[in-house]
Amino acid sequence: MKTFLKILLTALAVIVLANILPGVAVANYTTAIIVAVVIALLNLFVRPLLVFFTLPATIVTLGLFLFVINAIIILLADKLVSGFAVNGFFTALLFSVLLSIFRSLMFSLLKEEKNN
Repeated sequence: MKTFLKILLTALAVIVLANILPGVAVANYTTAIIVAVVIALLNLFVRPLLVFFTLPATIVTLGLFLFVINAIIILLADKLVSGFAVNGFFTALLFSVLLSIFRSLMFSLLKEEKNN
């Protein structure tokens, strides 16, 4: 249940960011849910491989290269999901940073509700 709620919150964040950022488009709510699932799966399977293979670059840049990895994940989701479009690398970078911030805020609110 918690994973399903996180997917829905991520889909909500994708829709909000698509409305705010120029260069990001989501066709409909179903596409946003599919994008959230694809991003979750890419973060689960592809991200660890990317982090492992780019570990020297990540160490040299003191972890800032992880932002590039996040942007690559967003661009991969763009290629895999029809109805989701990101115009370029820097748009994907900004989208991934804002998505991480929104997800952190929403998940922290979710944790606070459980504690009460």
